[in-house]
Amino acid sequence: MLSDHYDVAFYQRQRLGSYHSAAVIIPILLEMFPVGSVCDVGCGLGTWLQSWREHGAEDVLGIDGDYVDAARLMIPQHRFRCHDLQQPLEIERRFDLAMSLEVAEHLPPERAESFVGDLTSLADIVVFSAAIPGQTGTNHLHERWQDYWAELFHKRGYFTFDVLRPRIWQDDRVEYWYRQNILIFCRYDAVSRYPGLVAAATSVKSAIPAVHPQHPMGTWQSLTILKGALRRSAQLRMARWRSPDQAKS
Repeated sequence: MLSDHYDVAFYQRQRLGSYHSAAVIIPILLEMFPVGSVCDVGCGLGTWLQSWREHGAEDVLGIDGDYVDAARLMIPQHRFRCHDLQQPLEIERRFDLAMSLEVAEHLPPERAESFVGDLTSLADIVVFSAAIPGQTGTNHLHERWQDYWAELFHKRGYFTFDVLRPRIWQDDRVEYWYRQNILIFCRYDAVSRYPGLVAAATSVKSAIPAVHPQHPMGTWQSLTILKGALRRSAQLRMARWRSPDQAKS
């Protein structure tokens, strides 16, 4: 059972680091688009949502499993919905922004595509991160490179904007896994509504596989694995460039 993995000690370990990271990243996001409502899928104790509330987004919804102790939530309990994330999610509304940070790696591989589908059903803007190979952690079932997830979002009609990592890469106030993995995805036909996002982006809208220096893998092992990931990423971008469907989009 998932509750065997995500106990009080698990959330206590990640609570402060998550909250402090949010305090750095959320103002950067607000430079790029206005956010009044947020849904966090895999919210844990609601640390990110509490920070969003402190930055003016009062309309928040956190979603996570029954292993979360509601008494320890940092957000009001009526802002939390209990749901088994291994099962498809149905929410009857959309938000300004949806997010899921360091959650997807805890789900079985066969859930990956439908999980991305759940996130894109919630908002035109999705902030996302997930553990890369060798990152290690509690109950990691599906560690994949950043471009793997970018391709799943691409299939759902979302561009990748790798604009956060350059801003926070060397900021020690932010947990290294966010600095390494966090990406923004925006629905193709919504990009024009967010000039701040476009202005922050480079001409290449892709998720380059990256290993942060604080990644627990040894340096040489990291470089060896990363070379293969970069090669696959380049092949994927070339294949996408040749795709008639992509050219039309």
